[in-house]
Amino acid sequence: MGQARNTPKKYRAGAFVRFNNAVVRSLLKAGAKIGTFAILIVPGRKTGRLIQIPLVVFPHDHERYLIASYGVVNWVRNLRAAQGRSQLRRGRRVEEIIAVELPPDQAGPILGDSLRSGPPGIPRLIVRTYRRFFVLPYLDVDMDSSPEQFRRSALNHPVFWVKPLT
Repeated sequence: MGQARNTPKKYRAGAFVRFNNAVVRSLLKAGAKIGTFAILIVPGRKTGRLIQIPLVVFPHDHERYLIASYGVVNWVRNLRAAQGRSQLRRGRRVEEIIAVELPPDQAGPILGDSLRSGPPGIPRLIVRTYRRFFVLPYLDVDMDSSPEQFRRSALNHPVFWVKPLT
């Protein structure tokens, strides 16, 4: 079994990440299909201003999930403050959703599967490179970690089940 990492890097959205998010957000708004990426639209917890962040919507067992690979970052805090009420946008299509934070026992296996498979619809070489340099450094698990290690990691890397608001 793989060893859990003890000290993952703290995530900071630098200039490259902000630029990349702006480009992906623009492409998604224009209707481009980039794997299962969508724009999460959630009110800011302090200002109430709508925040738009491009994220992978991870499909698993006929359900959809948002996975906080970088830990409890601003979109997670905002989603929690909004009690999960938010929207997902792809092109002109905007879907009202409730994102339900899963307990670690349910979140761990999904976190593990998402790490191993990567975002659907993205070429494997890109997934492997992105995972190695831009995801794994921020996690306390690796590709070979045990189910128990993924369960513990889910305490710091929340997983949200996406439910359409009907």
